[in-house]
Amino acid sequence: MANKLIREIGLPKSIANIFAARNIVTAKDALSLTEFELMELLDVGWAEVTSAVAHISAIVCPPYQSALSLMEQRVQNEHLAGHLPTRLKGLDEALCGGIPFGVLTELVGPAGIGKTQFCLKLSLLASLPSSYGGLDGHVIYIDVESKFSSRRLIEIGAKSFPEIFLTKGMAQKMSGRILVWRPASLSEFTEREYEQGIPRQHPLGWHVSFIKSLAEFSRIPIVVTNQVRSQSRDEACQFSFQEMEGNQRGSSKIWFSSCCCFGSSLGSCCNNPSCSRG
Repeated sequence: MANKLIREIGLPKSIANIFAARNIVTAKDALSLTEFELMELLDVGWAEVTSAVAHISAIVCPPYQSALSLMEQRVQNEHLAGHLPTRLKGLDEALCGGIPFGVLTELVGPAGIGKTQFCLKLSLLASLPSSYGGLDGHVIYIDVESKFSSRRLIEIGAKSFPEIFLTKGMAQKMSGRILVWRPASLSEFTEREYEQGIPRQHPLGWHVSFIKSLAEFSRIPIVVTNQVRSQSRDEACQFSFQEMEGNQRGSSKIWFSSCCCFGSSLGSCCNNPSCSRG
C-alpha cells in the first residue's frame, strides 16, 4: 500500500499535479515528509497539505483488527485449530483442544509419575499422519537423562494405534521421523551443580528463552516437563508431592528435565535439566 501511486489515490487533480511535479510519486514519498516540509516543497497552504495527507493516509492504511479477530483468524488457518490433541479427554478439554501451538506448556512432578511416557506418546502423535489426527511432522528428542526407549515407543504405538503400526513399514517410517539427541555434557554439568547445592539460576537458562522464541516464530507446541527435587532443610517448605530420605527435608527445586516441541513441520521432545529455577 505504501507504494500506491499518488495519481491513483483520488486527490484533486491540481494538488496531484503538484505532487508529480515535485517528484513525489508514491504514498510513501508523501508520508515520509512532515506537513511543514510538504508546504515548503509544494508551495501550497497548510489546509491543502493537511487535507492531502489525511486523504492519502485513509487510502493506504489497512483496516484495524482487534486482537481477538487476529487470534480467531490464526486458529482457523492453523492445522487442528492450533492444538496438538493428547487423546486424553480431560486434559484436552482443560487445554481447549490439546497442547497449544506457539507457547510453552509445563508439566511438573517428581520422578516416576509418567512424564517420559507422556513425552513418548506426544512424539508419536506429532509423527502420526494427518489423516489419523497427527501433525505428520518430525520430532527431535533431546534425551539428557538417557530415558528414551525405542522399544517402549513401539509398544505405545502398537497399543494406541494398532491400525497404523500393524501396517507393513509404517512403524519404521514413523520412528524414522524421531531424532534422538543425548548431550551428556549438559547432564554432567547440571548434576555437579545440584550436588554442590548452588542456589542460583543456571547460566544456561538462555536455552529456555530460545525454545520460547522457536515456539512463537515457528508456531509449534512445546511441552516442558520439570522434575521436583528436595534440597532445603526447612520443614515449612515441604509439599505433599516431595520425597524425604531419612532426616533430610527440603523445599522444592524445579529442574527443567524435558521439553517437547511439536509442529506440522517439526516436533521436539527435550529432556533438558540444563535450565533450572529455584
